[in-house]
This record gives sequence, structure tokens and C-alpha cells, in this order.
Amino acid sequence: MEQNHRPDRSPEMHGNGLSGAEAAEAFAALGSEVRLAILRALVRAGEAGLPVGALQSRLAIAASTLSHHLRALVQAGVLEQTRDGRTLICRARYDRIQGLAAFLVSECCADLAPAPAEKREEKRA
Repeated sequence: MEQNHRPDRSPEMHGNGLSGAEAAEAFAALGSEVRLAILRALVRAGEAGLPVGALQSRLAIAASTLSHHLRALVQAGVLEQTRDGRTLICRARYDRIQGLAAFLVSECCADLAPAPAEKREEKRA
């Protein structure tokens, strides 16, 4: 199974290990209704994944169209493919999907100023 290479942590990297460029590439790949449907079908299938033929049947799309979308999702790192004999199995990469979610919320509320201590004590009285 081919693994995606991750560059060393640099100032552009966020706390979840994704750079802004990596996150943008993955989100761009997910910016298609068909690709979202593919990824959701694989998430529903769980860790076992689905053979490409089953995925094609489930989504009722042409093999060439599916191949095009799978290639983009693999390149973005949100799914992986492994061969079992003559069968190509597709699996969601949960670590990468969770990393993308973490990227979105990593700085949640960072710009909100905490309430001064004296204001909190006034409210208690």
C-alpha cells in the first residue's frame, strides 16, 4: 500500500499536522458532490472498505467517471486503495478526515477575549 509522504513540520503546519496547502488540496477534492458521495459511502462501509465494482454499483456512475474521482480523492489523501488479488479495495482514511476536521476547529474561538476576573466575581455576588 502506498503511503502519502508528509513534509516535516514547519511554521506553516497547524497543530494537527496539516499545512494550509495540504488542507486546501483535500478540501478542493471534496468540493464535488460525487466525491462527497464516494467518501460518505466508504465511511459507511467502515474499515473494510468497498471494492471499486461495489462502489460503482452503489453510486450508479460510469467506471471512467468513478476512476477519475477516486484518483483525485487518493491524491488528496482522504482515501486509499489496496489490491486483493484482482480486486481493488477503496477505504476511507479516517486519520486524514479527522485531521481535516481538526484543521477547521483548531483555532475555534481563539480571538475571543476571556472575561476579566473581576467581572466574573461581580456576577457571582
